[in-house]
Amino acid sequence: MTTSHARGIKQDVLNDNSVADYLQTNPDFFERNSQLLTKLRLPHVRDVAATVSLVERQVEVLRERNQSLERKLKELVEVARANDALANRIHRLSQRLIRAHTLRESISAIETSLREDFDAMNSVMVLFLEEARALEPDLGRFLRIASPVDEDMKTFESLLTSGKPRCGQVRDAQRDYLFGKDSVAIGSVALTPLGQKGALGILAIGASDAERFHPGMSTEFLLRIGELVTYALMR
Repeated sequence: MTTSHARGIKQDVLNDNSVADYLQTNPDFFERNSQLLTKLRLPHVRDVAATVSLVERQVEVLRERNQSLERKLKELVEVARANDALANRIHRLSQRLIRAHTLRESISAIETSLREDFDAMNSVMVLFLEEARALEPDLGRFLRIASPVDEDMKTFESLLTSGKPRCGQVRDAQRDYLFGKDSVAIGSVALTPLGQKGALGILAIGASDAERFHPGMSTEFLLRIGELVTYALMR
């Protein structure tokens, strides 16, 4: 395309930007000059030795854009399905907690739901409730009674102070305290404070996969689970 064809563009300002601006301002340019579509040739993106017409390049760009949109849509559908499944599990947890009438039944319902509904085989609940100490022998693998001032609990001080769930890898001392030195390898952990700034304790869910719980994942559902458990423990 020359300046004689691109009327409206001064020769002294003719450059990539001015041509692009002109085409954007005159989107019907190629409709009025359709013969140019067959004459313009562009290098093929996959073969520098070959050329394609402008129309072919546009079709290719649209095809690639469509494939990108399809991938994004697939990802959104997968996320929606995962969120829907997680919402159903939280619903089942809610039902179990509604049926529980005592502290023992509530703690047992939490442990059962995590194991059966969430497939969380490595979960621990540390409580600062003295009235739950009598239940520790029966639920020893899941339930642990502690005090906020215990030396072991000081490693969780920042978690308790924030009052927000946290996901990712934990320090060796934290992992050993929660799951034991002889437990299966724990690659990542989801930690949820229970009560205002962890006033009631901590709920910990461990996974062998180091990427199962990572710092970048959403903690909205963990927050909901923590709230449900807190309400059940305070009844």
